Amino acid sequence: MSDVAGNPMLQIKAPRPSALSGLVSRHLQQRIASSVVMMAVSVGLLCAGPFWFTLLVIAVTLVLCWEWGHLVRGTGADVGFLVHAGSVASAIALAASGLPLPALILLLVGVALLASGACGSHPFLSAAGVMYAGAAAVALVTLRGDPALGLLAVLFLFLVVWTNDIMAFVCGRAIGGPKLWPAISPNKTWAGFIGGVVSSALAGAVFAMTVAGASPLRLAVIAAALGAVALGGDLAESALKRRFGVKDASDIIPGHGGVMDRMDGIVAVAVVAAVLGALADGRSLAAALLIGG
Repeated sequence: MSDVAGNPMLQIKAPRPSALSGLVSRHLQQRIASSVVMMAVSVGLLCAGPFWFTLLVIAVTLVLCWEWGHLVRGTGADVGFLVHAGSVASAIALAASGLPLPALILLLVGVALLASGACGSHPFLSAAGVMYAGAAAVALVTLRGDPALGLLAVLFLFLVVWTNDIMAFVCGRAIGGPKLWPAISPNKTWAGFIGGVVSSALAGAVFAMTVAGASPLRLAVIAAALGAVALGGDLAESALKRRFGVKDASDIIPGHGGVMDRMDGIVAVAVVAAVLGALADGRSLAAALLIGG
């Protein structure tokens, strides 16, 4: 009889973990680590005060402006970026000074300049980027500027979006099932959508217990609606990336892609929350959002 152990052709090798499973594991670890760091920095600067939070918003928004131009026009620091970033940064400064309406007017000036076509290709999509980055930034800075409830208002928005993102991912992976909109975002499922929205509602109800005069039922409903809005922002950004044939807006954040890929939900939620607050009580967006008019 031949020696099987000595014949390399007949030896049975133990199975090894696939390279794909290792890659997925490393990718997930990167996502978790990056998320923890981003959350810690965001909450830390938010709690440090309006000035530090405004600096954070400016820094993040300038990266958004660069990614938008890179995605839409295929360029980096071109004239379009200078117009985009300049109008948005100036609008944030006005909002931080308690002048949200002049800030919005300045954003419209930036929209008009880019829509004119003088700053590169795809003028209307370039112009849309001014409002995409600027309106959300103005909303967040204005909300945080409220001395009584600004901190809680922005924390509420962060809680809603982060809860929605995490639980949509968990429920989508654990339950699976029918896809939500495979042509736009092939990995999202109805189970993930429902799980994210329900979890956001529960988080809103619990958060209401930390706000004097807030109704748990009211904040649960608002949180559920904003959770759906966050998903809408995610899908809109996915559609834009598919329009230009890219997977991520950039590769700045390990495991996530670009800043746009992480801020899509916050952008949409901040704008909608500010509009809801303005409709309820234009004097204090934060109080209107958390307590009502």
